[in-house]
Amino acid sequence: MEPLWHAPRPHPEWNESYYFVFSDRRSGLSGMTRLGFKPGKGEGMSFLLLFLPDGSVAGFQVVEKMGREWRGGQLKVAGMHHERQPDGSWTYSFRGRMAVVGNPADFPKIGEHPKFIRAILPTSMDVSFAPISDTYEYAKHMTPESLELGKKSGDEHWEQVALSNGRITLGEKTYEIRDAMSQRDHTHGVRDWTGIGDWLYYVVWFNQELAINPAAIVSEDGRVSTGGFLFKDGRNVPLRTIRVLDQRFRDRVIPVSSTLEIVDAEEVRHILRARAGPVVPLPFTDGSGNVSVLAQSFGSFELDGFYGGYGSYETLRVKKG
Repeated sequence: MEPLWHAPRPHPEWNESYYFVFSDRRSGLSGMTRLGFKPGKGEGMSFLLLFLPDGSVAGFQVVEKMGREWRGGQLKVAGMHHERQPDGSWTYSFRGRMAVVGNPADFPKIGEHPKFIRAILPTSMDVSFAPISDTYEYAKHMTPESLELGKKSGDEHWEQVALSNGRITLGEKTYEIRDAMSQRDHTHGVRDWTGIGDWLYYVVWFNQELAINPAAIVSEDGRVSTGGFLFKDGRNVPLRTIRVLDQRFRDRVIPVSSTLEIVDAEEVRHILRARAGPVVPLPFTDGSGNVSVLAQSFGSFELDGFYGGYGSYETLRVKKG
């Protein structure tokens, strides 16, 4: 297991981040949650997004002032708690209220326009995470150029595939989570949402023997920082290169579809085709007024002609004009 926390660098945007994503095919419920800590700002943030079977989304997002309470395993912000167990499994729990929005694209607007809120519902979440893969460390398998290009997205990065079980209650509706494919990530380093430019990050599952996690940052001159791995038959195979053959966006920032050419460390070439589902666009603005949009979605995927892939479809784009 990787260390749970790391000594921060003296930079206000240095961030230690913990992320969990799952999709339960039986119930039709998918979700993602993130905790992020910026000790240079004395700040902790959390979000929880639940993509509901009817196409709506329930969301919770908060930033709160805090000290170093997260050290020593207390990974908690407001009602969201990530906890690593001694055996390497994790538990994820939440107690709070979530806003339900009919159109996921309207979620960022609810602060200024409460009319978009369909309901505010008491929510509880108790979900376990039992790993089925070894922890994969991005930096060990990235080229020096990829590491240099990726400096503003977190210096170190770990991922792990798992099965999740538990229960989520939203208002009067309870969803049973049973052997759902899931994944966690853990990063630390400077994370500058408006200074990266263009990235994609997919967590894709086909079954308990096949998953893929491509991550790429595309610079303005076309260079690509490649990270990620292919999980196949119990092994993690590093991804050596990613080439974006096609990406389509609505309004230049909302992802629609993509096609990637991926070559793994065993020199096997793969074609991954992706299509985004409903999107929650989360805007970030820096002190100079620059805006980037982090788009969160769950999509459908095809790998080398093998259909039925599902999982998270995330992009970050600079909003221009």
